[in-house]
Amino acid sequence: MGRMSEGFETLAIHAGQEADPQTGAVVPPIYAVSTYKQDGVGGLRSGYEYSRSANPTRTALEEAMAAVEGGARGLAFASGLAAEDTLLRTVCKPGDHVIIPNDAYGGTYRLFAKVHERWGLHYDPVALDNMNAVGAAITPKTKIIWVETPTNPLLGISDIAALAELAHDCGALLVVDNTFASPYLQQPLALGADIVVHSTTKYVGGHSDVVGGALVARDPELGEQLAYHQNAMGAVAGPFDAWLTLRGLKTLAVRMERHCDNAERVVDLLLAHPKVISVLYPGMPEHPGHEVAAKQMRRFGGMVSFRVAGGEAEAVEICNRAKLFTLGESLGGVESLIEHPGRMTHASAAGSPLEVPGDLVRLSVGIETVDDLLADLTQALS
Repeated sequence: MGRMSEGFETLAIHAGQEADPQTGAVVPPIYAVSTYKQDGVGGLRSGYEYSRSANPTRTALEEAMAAVEGGARGLAFASGLAAEDTLLRTVCKPGDHVIIPNDAYGGTYRLFAKVHERWGLHYDPVALDNMNAVGAAITPKTKIIWVETPTNPLLGISDIAALAELAHDCGALLVVDNTFASPYLQQPLALGADIVVHSTTKYVGGHSDVVGGALVARDPELGEQLAYHQNAMGAVAGPFDAWLTLRGLKTLAVRMERHCDNAERVVDLLLAHPKVISVLYPGMPEHPGHEVAAKQMRRFGGMVSFRVAGGEAEAVEICNRAKLFTLGESLGGVESLIEHPGRMTHASAAGSPLEVPGDLVRLSVGIETVDDLLADLTQALS
């Protein structure tokens, strides 16, 4: 806990990453190992026995994630959805109920609708910026209020502190998917959340070269329960993936500042373009969640969505015409991406209450020279 008074950048570079005691290496090694020599039956060296249970490279990442989120326990997984699945099976049982955003990430919706509902877990999509609607959706079986803020892909904002109070009043946990904001821009645990979820594939990894997920728990006992299920279920991050993610975390702060700078310039261009019907970005004063976002976020992020005249066909063509903005799923890498959520990342929500508009385009604004990004968007919109 001694590090908690240190700044974010210092924690991201040093927490859990002391120099190797044998060689002095300043970067944690990749421990590509499955099992560890024991000094007699039951005599473990430094607590390691088998790499599904614990691996030193993964431990470094887990300690760093806990530090930057201000939590008691961090856990690294093979993907964001693996982290979500482990969380749900730790906290919930058949017959329980979860409130989810009415514009949740398509993969999260699929996990609830196609996997956990069959297992007996009930869920309701709710507009989480409407506290009356959230209160009305709570039942005696509600175990979790699940929040994305900003949401994917509509960039909706929820009041984390207010939802935490509401959840705790009914004996539920508040889970916040902090992927879009990143730990640098938003600290949900400090606002009252119980668990933070990340797809570390995105901004934490930051270079589109690794898939991973993470959980960070505020309470040590809950962290231990999650760790037990992490080991029991086994969807852990491998050592090389953990090493790549840890490398990305070191530069998160400086990258996020550039993502935000570039996104603000992109928003200005889109607002002035006659083909753009509306721009979805919490940094705009007219965004309905702007005041809440300004209260709970350091800046407003690198994700921008917009709707276009001409409907779905034109939205698809804009995606196809882009050149520097790469047509692809995922987000949060150093390179800029463009996609059509309705046909790509959120196709699993088609026909459901979470279906996204066909005229919607989503941008993950990278850290390239911003004038080049603006020129590419201008020609794609022409």
